[in-house]
Amino acid sequence: MTVTWEELGWERVAGGVGRCRLPGWDCTAGLVVGSGTALLIDAGSSLGEGARLRAQAESLAGHRVTHLALTHPHFDHVFGAAAFAGAEVYGPVGMDALFDQHQAREALRADAVRNGLDPALADEAVDALPRPRHHVSGEWTLDLGGGRQVLLANVGPGHTGHDLVVLVPGSPEVVFCGDLVEESGEPQAGPDAVPSHWPAALDRLLDLGGEDALYVPGHGAVVDAAFVRRQRDALAARFGVSR
Repeated sequence: MTVTWEELGWERVAGGVGRCRLPGWDCTAGLVVGSGTALLIDAGSSLGEGARLRAQAESLAGHRVTHLALTHPHFDHVFGAAAFAGAEVYGPVGMDALFDQHQAREALRADAVRNGLDPALADEAVDALPRPRHHVSGEWTLDLGGGRQVLLANVGPGHTGHDLVVLVPGSPEVVFCGDLVEESGEPQAGPDAVPSHWPAALDRLLDLGGEDALYVPGHGAVVDAAFVRRQRDALAARFGVSR
């Protein structure tokens, strides 16, 4: 029996493209279904959450998740990554080196616990955290078969030092923004943010998607180009960045 996106609590955004809003931190995970392939975008905040995401994604796709794209190195987006054994993992260049640094991994764990993740789950996730095999420094076209291609683009730094977005061509085009864009609250700028570059990252994101695309934030409801532009201007004003 075929399961629908809605039955699993997912929002269908375009043909073969959807997303879900995870409990706890309202973090978005995305799914793009290809021919015998499936790309998941971000992996949730724990191994258990990652395993649930994988099961749901594979029910929707009708086959296993073959690719995983991590938009940026924050616990609520990457701590479920080890649940996707066998998938090809993509991340912005530099994420792999960051995950190799003991101090950075400890900071990632501490941030998760500070935000309410159980320490045992944080330990489990950080110990198993896989390094992306594929490092995106500019743009990377990923062929998912059946005529479906997606574009992985490193448009950061901004929200972090390593920010990746995923463009899914079609009608409409869909852009998974990671936390470069947030709708359910003010964009968060932690110690690893690069505020002086963030507005420019959003300019590049808008150039990729264009006026008619749907933009999927890292947290919150799907938005349009006008929303992204307003957030770009608000960030520029907040951080004193001129064009």
